[in-house]
Amino acid sequence: MVYTIVVHLRALPQHAETLSLKLIEASRIYRQDKETIDWHVMRDTADPTKFCIVERYERESSQEYHLNNPYWKTFDPYVVPLLAEPMDLRRFEELDTSKDVEVPPKTW
Repeated sequence: MVYTIVVHLRALPQHAETLSLKLIEASRIYRQDKETIDWHVMRDTADPTKFCIVERYERESSQEYHLNNPYWKTFDPYVVPLLAEPMDLRRFEELDTSKDVEVPPKTW
């Protein structure tokens, strides 16, 4: 099952453009890692200081390739000083949507 990490970031206003560029650079590097399905970066449409990263891996253990990428050691030290608050990192396992399901009737 696909393992997904979602990270929300909020830049200090004066660093929003720099963070945007860094995230684009990181995405282009990380999406090449073995067992990485994709590494998406997004910017909030209403607040240009808010960003989201969606990292998709073949399995949870796949993130080891990401963590062993030499670029990873430089990412946090560069990004953290640009942030207005700590990163909000969440881990998910994607639901299997390949099969039909039967949703129970509403009982509430």
